[in-house]
Amino acid sequence: MTMDLMAATRSEGAAAMAVQQQLGNDRTTAYTDGQDLVFERVFDAPRDLVWKVMTDPARVTNWWGPHGYTTTVVEMDVRPGGRWRWINHTTGGEDAPFKGEYLEVEPPERMVQTQIFDVPGFDDKAAINTLTLEDLGGRTRLVARSRFPSVEDLEGALATGMIGGALDTYDRLASEIAKG
Repeated sequence: MTMDLMAATRSEGAAAMAVQQQLGNDRTTAYTDGQDLVFERVFDAPRDLVWKVMTDPARVTNWWGPHGYTTTVVEMDVRPGGRWRWINHTTGGEDAPFKGEYLEVEPPERMVQTQIFDVPGFDDKAAINTLTLEDLGGRTRLVARSRFPSVEDLEGALATGMIGGALDTYDRLASEIAKG
């Protein structure tokens, strides 16, 4: 699936395209929109619970990253101007550090933050991530939009295989939310 997405991105440039992964009653959709990468999913849980699971450092360690990875939350100060730093530990024993700053925090519906893949060659470019949680009366629609500095930067991120990891992350998030 990742290779199909990468090929579609290269052949269609900034044109929108979609890849879907069906997960039981849940559906995660991923698509590009210019220099943005967008994920959408509906969770069978109230918005307050989804927000809590996404902003509690102890719970983030249970869901962030692909299946098999573990996560260390080094810093997570969820407020405008607060900083965050998380490290994914891969199944191969490598670390993938990420960091950023919270720009806007409007519980339980919206959060805007920078995200930097904190390794040489990538650490000079920040994506702007905008998370919105829409209340659907006991269910929650998540829209996560990452704006990359350029289409080329987006294509570079896609080439790393990050789509598969992100889809895994949303599966893991759904499992963590189901715990209540």
